[in-house]
Amino acid sequence: MHVGSFVLAAQFPGQGQGEALHRAVRSAEVAEEAGLDTVWLAEHHFVPYGTCPSAITLAGYLLGRTERIRIGTAVSVLPTVHPVALGEQAALLHLASGGRLSLGVGRGGPWVDLEVFGAGLAAYEQGFPESLDLLIRWLREPSVAGTSGRFPFREVPVVPRPSEALSGAPGPEVVVACTSPASVRLAAERGLPMLLGMHVGDEEKAEMVALWRRHARAAGRPTDEIQGAAHVSAGVCQIADRRTDAVETLVKAMPGWLKQGLDAHVTVDGRARSMRDPVAYTELLCGLHPVGTPRLCADRLAATSERTGIGRFALLVEGSGDLAATEENVRRLGAEVLPQLR
Repeated sequence: MHVGSFVLAAQFPGQGQGEALHRAVRSAEVAEEAGLDTVWLAEHHFVPYGTCPSAITLAGYLLGRTERIRIGTAVSVLPTVHPVALGEQAALLHLASGGRLSLGVGRGGPWVDLEVFGAGLAAYEQGFPESLDLLIRWLREPSVAGTSGRFPFREVPVVPRPSEALSGAPGPEVVVACTSPASVRLAAERGLPMLLGMHVGDEEKAEMVALWRRHARAAGRPTDEIQGAAHVSAGVCQIADRRTDAVETLVKAMPGWLKQGLDAHVTVDGRARSMRDPVAYTELLCGLHPVGTPRLCADRLAATSERTGIGRFALLVEGSGDLAATEENVRRLGAEVLPQLR
């Protein structure tokens, strides 16, 4: 089992954006000290829900500040970037870090980001498979030509080639955020592991893993690839000596952040949005994920792994909104929970 943190650089009410980013960087540094396996970095634009607009840029910074831990994007939003530009950045970091980068990608949402970056709504609604395929080709082939409608270009060499990493890894792994049967099928047909969100529980995640396996088999993916697919489960983790204290910490802090962060999202086409109740959503997360004593957290992670077949976790550890409390939470995760899982 591999346990990592999930860092949104969340801006809680009353905090500055620099404060949120400082907490994100410190929590990643502490994650390495505490023995966690990975730090997963979220990406958002124009909203305080997350103040990191470029997960791949922050990943490069953290790879330079750490020595052992893997750094992943969760996720780089493909519709708002050119796949070759992202592929070049990923290849560069893969080579420079000795193979410590995981590249998580996703479709994002119908947000105003599409207007600002000139991608348009079609890039979100229909363009994700095209972008994903071009990105994968860039990370795996010695030269690439753009043969699709959105990205037409002559054949050019891939420089630097990720396969030349001294670590021996052929290239950075690519993980796909999946929230629908269509995205599960997309990932499965390409043999790419999934990143599953923290808003769904074990039963739904198990169903998505089973669906992924069916689609992967139908697509003729190798058996060992299907059996060894390293899917990632996102969740929330808050550790305390009593479960009630852990829940209270999150219920006091997270609803204010969720309300101001989610309210700030603006759709590109004015479509209606359904918003979760922040308090009810926080309580749901507390019920689904490792929130409580170290023993309870270890048991919850082990149960999720057994029920879903997922062996990697990306856990939101900054739910208190406080730097000192976040650092303590990460250290307790490493010192009091991980030993029970290993």
